[in-house]
Amino acid sequence: MERDTAVAEVLIEAARQLSVALTPLRFAAPVTHVYNPLDYAWAPHARYLRRYGAGPRRVVFLGMNPGPFGMVQCGVPFGEIEAVRDWMGIADPVERPARENPQRPIEGFACARSEVSGRRLWGLFRERFGTADAFFAEHFVANYCPLAFFAGGRNLTPDKLPAHETAALHAACDAHLRTLVAALRPEWVIGVGGFAEARAREVLAGTDIRIGRVLHPSPASPAANRGWAEAATRQLAALGVWP
Repeated sequence: MERDTAVAEVLIEAARQLSVALTPLRFAAPVTHVYNPLDYAWAPHARYLRRYGAGPRRVVFLGMNPGPFGMVQCGVPFGEIEAVRDWMGIADPVERPARENPQRPIEGFACARSEVSGRRLWGLFRERFGTADAFFAEHFVANYCPLAFFAGGRNLTPDKLPAHETAALHAACDAHLRTLVAALRPEWVIGVGGFAEARAREVLAGTDIRIGRVLHPSPASPAANRGWAEAATRQLAALGVWP
């Protein structure tokens, strides 16, 4: 895996700046709690960037935002605990958010719940490439938005927020995506789902970066439940991303 520590440090500083930019934002009902893993789960997130973001990378997979049992718990995008701990070798301490949601407690790497989207995503990459180093030699995985939104125990995705609340959110996340892409210099940005693809197309318009999409691996998607790995592999083959 090609390593460039300067690139990783750019990503780390960009993540810090993104976290600072998002901290003052406030969201009205039905949002009851907002989690920022770039704050309380900074240690594993920084290790992820330093170990696997030492670019350049040919393909960046871009997700929407953290899941409640994935990045919310461990600071790594699509962060199925077993994949992050045992496949990537990341298990740094995770703190607690300043205002914790009692219906969505932070357990860090002790979380026993499975992040299905992450299990599917990382499971495909592990099956195809074997080791994490082999996958990350040409690929990287990021989230467009690092915040998780909850209405009590219910997860709210950014596309469900009103437009007047997302303007500042999008501005900060757009700037971060531009920095990430400038550092990693990918040929492809692949949106994991329609929202991420749409943000990538808008933010990266006018560049020579190729944009594509794969089906989101969420269990809420009937199509994903009928064989997500096979569907995503076909989509990536059709795009020419994977031979």
